[in-house]
Amino acid sequence: MPTINDIADKLGISKGTVSKALNGADDVSETLRKKVLETAVEIGYKRNRARRDTANRLCVLVENINHEDPGDFGYDIVMGFKKMAVPAGWETDIVSITEEQQKEISYDAFMLSREYKGAFIIGMSLLSPWMKELQSARTPAVLYDNYIRENPRVSYIGIDNSEAYMMAIEYLSKLGHTQIGYLGGDMDSFVSRKRHDAFLEAMDAHELRVDPDRIGCSYFISECTHKYLPRLLDSHVTAIVCGTDLLAQSVIASCMDLGYRVPKDVSIIGFDDAPFAAYTNPSLTTIRQNQEALGRCGFYALHSLIGGTCIGTLLLRAELITRDSTGPVRRRKSAPLRKLPVQG
Repeated sequence: MPTINDIADKLGISKGTVSKALNGADDVSETLRKKVLETAVEIGYKRNRARRDTANRLCVLVENINHEDPGDFGYDIVMGFKKMAVPAGWETDIVSITEEQQKEISYDAFMLSREYKGAFIIGMSLLSPWMKELQSARTPAVLYDNYIRENPRVSYIGIDNSEAYMMAIEYLSKLGHTQIGYLGGDMDSFVSRKRHDAFLEAMDAHELRVDPDRIGCSYFISECTHKYLPRLLDSHVTAIVCGTDLLAQSVIASCMDLGYRVPKDVSIIGFDDAPFAAYTNPSLTTIRQNQEALGRCGFYALHSLIGGTCIGTLLLRAELITRDSTGPVRRRKSAPLRKLPVQG
């Protein structure tokens, strides 16, 4: 097992300086501290402290997801994790992390510097700097809606998107829908790719034709509703499946602005069952994710990794919640397609 002496020898500095750097002493420059941490990670150094205040520490790393207030998408995920971790004796910090911070220090060095034994990571995109580092990371990590291949120290948890969209397409098919479109998020997101592919898979399984003009994906909701939605409606879709509830909510409003009735002219399905989904007008049919259960599973997977059990993927079953935004196919008259106001 590498020691502080090994770090000191490799950098040509004293053991005391290494110790100060690892413990965040004020009289060690940030540049030297970073160099010590990176070297410690490189040679495989691990702290072996038995102090009660540092022995059992975990973190939830959050990027690009609101999580601080009840009703935020990430709130119940974080709370689910803490409800499992804290009673089990793990001190748990919730840490917001930016891309700039990820560029300044490696994942393993960050975890070592704060003495975390593992991390539950939510909200990272495929382009986040640490996603590449996690391919070879030594510190256990569990990713929500992200996947790293062939690293036994990293797990992926989420919802079974394939099962979810199979249920959604089967439901629409029973209502008589055959001309179905899809609007989703940017393909730089792992989960957006999974949901896009799951939609195509479900359409194929039900022997329904997929028209490229009936699919649109963008990071921006406004681009989906202003650029892709009119194209879908022009192609006479009778139902639209959306990658998130936020997008579905905007699609409903935009359809109405364009003169289409929901669900009489077009049925809409969302994904997540966000708190507002039951209160949209009309109320939103959606695929429910149990966010608290996802957080609990995040701790279960992370605790297993720390204990030496390598969990690759842990998927929860989805649930289709039917409400008023979907209905049977009706023959409709073409509605006048009006341009939406351009947003500044």
